[in-house]
Amino acid sequence: MGVLVASDLDRTLIYSERAMALAGPDRLAPRLLCVEVYQGRPLSFMTERAAGLLAELAREACFVPATTRTPEQYGRVNLPGPTPDWVPAYAICANGGQLLVDGVPDGDWRAEITARIAAGSAPLEEVVRRLALCADPEWTHKRRVADELFAYLVVERAALPEGWLAELTGWCAERGWTVSLQGRKVYAVPAPLTKSAALAEVVRRRGADTVLAAGDSLLDADLLLAADAGWRPGHGELADSGWTAPGVTALTEVGVTAGEEIVRRFLAGASALPVGG
Repeated sequence: MGVLVASDLDRTLIYSERAMALAGPDRLAPRLLCVEVYQGRPLSFMTERAAGLLAELAREACFVPATTRTPEQYGRVNLPGPTPDWVPAYAICANGGQLLVDGVPDGDWRAEITARIAAGSAPLEEVVRRLALCADPEWTHKRRVADELFAYLVVERAALPEGWLAELTGWCAERGWTVSLQGRKVYAVPAPLTKSAALAEVVRRRGADTVLAAGDSLLDADLLLAADAGWRPGHGELADSGWTAPGVTALTEVGVTAGEEIVRRFLAGASALPVGG
């Protein structure tokens, strides 16, 4: 029993330099904490206030990161917690394809989600071939497969041909796949592969009776819909499309300040509810 908090990471809780959206004089910028280093360089940040609030939240509730990152990419993120060596008891990676328990991938969950994908979606190889054929090298920087579960492109967003995304979305939908454009990335994901499916498994194991969630992209919509209360920042795919739903609050804050506000809302929600387990 108790409160479970599930949150997307990139552009929801943590931010690259490109995504911070800081405004106003530099002297008024919030103090930042680096939470990810890649190839020896700082990559992702949150405000120091957000870091302190997250450490407090981890004492009040079961905090579950829920990300499209692979376990390897997620492993680079060092989230602040109640102790220096704190690791979330559960983490959802690869958009729900991997469930980490105390930092270790759970084999039973991977087998379960693999079976669901095989039953409901065309093979990954078919979608990868389609992306190779339709993604023009002039505006495609990279083609990647994540954890043998889904594929994505890194593109020059402004150069995408008119109608290209809609055509790809329709082609994928006929084969049980979904398409999402997030920043410079175009994701093609099997329909059964969702953060909410993995969240339901965590809720079952944990026995939580209240779920709070946050996210900024279309791949987070199902996560927000599965929660008792949710928040989305004033930026991102969901904000750009005007997406909303009962129980979901659309924040006005953008960038790294939105991340701070989200953790503040999480903590207020978790503190107002009975916590057990």
